[in-house]
Amino acid sequence: MSILSMSILMSFIVPMIIMMTATILSKKLINDREKSSPFECGFDPKSSARMPFSLRFFLIAVIFLIFDVEIALILPIVIIMKTSNIMMWTMSSTFFILILLGGLYHEWNQGALKWAD
Repeated sequence: MSILSMSILMSFIVPMIIMMTATILSKKLINDREKSSPFECGFDPKSSARMPFSLRFFLIAVIFLIFDVEIALILPIVIIMKTSNIMMWTMSSTFFILILLGGLYHEWNQGALKWAD
């Protein structure tokens, strides 16, 4: 047998032996109903999937993602300050931050940041 075919054969046999040993020795012989059920976002997996959820959670998550991405866009602005034209850097940074503040003001004005009425 050539070295290549022996290597390919061993690359299939060794993981199979390890997987079979792990399956035999694992302590998950008894399937626990709660542990094997999916759990996501605090919903009970055994109840109806069509139950409505609070849109406030969704709205806060979307706002968090938007502003989190914007923070990731602000960090390189500080890094490129030394290598760019300072006037152009100041104008573009100020414009970007004004857009962010305008979006934050709009969300605040619409009541999206208010948790309880």
